[in-house]
Amino acid sequence: MKYIASVSFGKDSLAMLLLLIEKKEPLDEVIFYDTGMEFQSIYETRDRVLELLKSKNIKYTELKPKQPFEYTMFNKTVKHRNGTRSKGYSWCGGRCRWGTTEKNKTISTYLKNNYGESYRELVGIAYDEPNRIKQDVHKLYPLYDLHFTEKDCLSYCYKRGFCWEEDGIRLYDILDRVSCWCCANKNLKELRNYCKYLPTYWNKLKKFQRRTSRPFKNNKYTVFDLEERFKQELKGSENK
Repeated sequence: MKYIASVSFGKDSLAMLLLLIEKKEPLDEVIFYDTGMEFQSIYETRDRVLELLKSKNIKYTELKPKQPFEYTMFNKTVKHRNGTRSKGYSWCGGRCRWGTTEKNKTISTYLKNNYGESYRELVGIAYDEPNRIKQDVHKLYPLYDLHFTEKDCLSYCYKRGFCWEEDGIRLYDILDRVSCWCCANKNLKELRNYCKYLPTYWNKLKKFQRRTSRPFKNNKYTVFDLEERFKQELKGSENK
């Protein structure tokens, strides 16, 4: 039986990986699915961890989408149920989580092709996220078993020097999740903080919005609508 940790290098999966190594639990391989749209601090965290894995002689594998993220988002020919076609899936999020679907399929295919039925995938789902647990004989949830909450995971990683800092800001201070920077599932609080603290990524979102007619948030609000909203909120607070 082979034990493979699926790691995004966010707080939960990283805490899981570090705990597995610390407790000397069985661990044969670490896999990372790189969308190409991760925060720079995710890649920096990955690079730091690679040195640790190498020192422990743990195999590391990086998986990628069949086509670049932007190609699928803007250029791929998409066939719809009504027989029409369009270019690209546009934003990934909401009911159209095409990026997540491809990620899960790619990881599953890799594991089955390489290990058949003789593997267990270690997944970093925290104790306070029971709704994300899937009953699957091939999946194990070490964080859940250890009663590690999301707060516990973040604290554990901070104590070990992993802070996900960009532009002087710790991303987990302003974001609930450090997932793909262009994920349309980000909530208003996160997007407000994007606009205020992460102008580089906010400008990237605006560039993407110019390439698609589909609104970014709730199929109602474009990135430009949100920017105007945040500006008005700021003016309102300053006038109080």
